[in-house]
Amino acid sequence: MDLYSGHINKLIDELAGLPGIGAKSAQRLAFHLVNMPKERVERLARAITEAKANVRYCRECLTLTDQELCPVCANVKRDHRTIMVVENTRDLAAYEKTGKYEGVYHVLHGAISPMLGIGPADIRLKELMARLAEEVDEVIIATNSSLEGETTAMYIGKLIKPTGIRVTRIASGVPVGGDLEYIDEVTLLRALEGRTEL
Repeated sequence: MDLYSGHINKLIDELAGLPGIGAKSAQRLAFHLVNMPKERVERLARAITEAKANVRYCRECLTLTDQELCPVCANVKRDHRTIMVVENTRDLAAYEKTGKYEGVYHVLHGAISPMLGIGPADIRLKELMARLAEEVDEVIIATNSSLEGETTAMYIGKLIKPTGIRVTRIASGVPVGGDLEYIDEVTLLRALEGRTEL
């Protein structure tokens, strides 16, 4: 037996389909949304639909942006000769929070995982290699310390080594199996400063 009407159940189901939102959180959010003033609900709905319609990948680093270039790539003060390779936009945001990294990024949108059928062609490696045709001094590989992240790092290292570009890997301040987006800024900074040559 359903406890709520069809509209509330539908809203709860949609919210529960979001990452990190369980059934209880979805129910709490649904009740909160229903009790919000109509104008706020409309603003939220408009923000979601506008983001979906206007957000795209940055032409350079492939992070999410609503411009042709993201703010990092468009910043002429950043060191465009140093590229940090991350798995996703959340990892980029985690490093930006440190306020210490002055280079630019490349977002792979995934990691190599033979178990899941994700190979090198399924992530943004081709775009990374195209960027290396420009003047690049160093590529910092900042993939997660998971099996997939390590596999991806080794693969990228082998791809880039023949170009003569310096390839480094973030140091082990990041725990094995940890996701970068959940790690504090001090640990991320220590990992960046202690990176090693691959």
